[in-house]
Amino acid sequence: MQINEVPYSDNSPSLSKQIASVARHLILIGVTLLFLLPFYWMIISALKPNEMVFSDPVQWFPNPIRWENFAEAFNYPGFPFLRFLWNSTFYSTLVTVGTVISCAAVGYGFASLRFPGRNFLFTLTVANLMIPGVVTFIPIFLLFKSLGMLGSYTPLILPSFFGNAFFIFMMRQFFLTMPSELADAARVDGANEFVIFWRVMLPLVQPALIVMAVFTFLWTWHDFFGPLVYLNDQSSYPLSLGLFAFRNRRTTEWGLLMAGATLTTLPLMVLFFFAQRYFIEGIKVTGLKV
Repeated sequence: MQINEVPYSDNSPSLSKQIASVARHLILIGVTLLFLLPFYWMIISALKPNEMVFSDPVQWFPNPIRWENFAEAFNYPGFPFLRFLWNSTFYSTLVTVGTVISCAAVGYGFASLRFPGRNFLFTLTVANLMIPGVVTFIPIFLLFKSLGMLGSYTPLILPSFFGNAFFIFMMRQFFLTMPSELADAARVDGANEFVIFWRVMLPLVQPALIVMAVFTFLWTWHDFFGPLVYLNDQSSYPLSLGLFAFRNRRTTEWGLLMAGATLTTLPLMVLFFFAQRYFIEGIKVTGLKV
């Protein structure tokens, strides 16, 4: 009887692949540490006495640790931190709500509704991505000035309820991946387009909505130029502008400034860690999930 020998197959990764994997991970770790360095510097500076922030040689760990910087940043005269925090939260939340509602509705219209000039209007919307913001800033500023809205949050919040070209494009792409049979079944049951949009389609694109909301909130929270132009009362400043005003008056108190910057960053970190699981799911275009 003849026995056929089965050739031995070594499925273990070769040495070169292992070396490449280790090198890739080392590069990723190095890049991560490089990006974390400014954040670490901000935190240790917030815990140092003012005279030690720019000490030579650099102290990479604060000694002694001065937790009082955070309390002083909260209660510093002329720097109403809690008021600035409320202004930033109010501003970012309303802009996020306006962007999510308007972009989801317009994206659904471009993806699912049939009307004359739809493709032309969508082309104009996408073309807005190629127009720099500085080009449209002066006409928009003059418009709100003629309406008497300067000095308030209205010019900063109102445009968000008219959509954002990038997020409209993103939401349209998500809605295009949804099976048309779902909308057709809802129409057979007597649902109108608003019910289909609100109760059928929106739950299916929840990851995209969360990604859009998180990015909008982050961008608005860090917005500096808009509040600088439209707001003239310090009591209405958001944190981004309030920290800048604090630096102008107290240029040498870097410990307090870094403490305020750290407190400003904490809400964004909390928001990101709660929403991070939606990022990979929301950025890629997905179909129906069963």
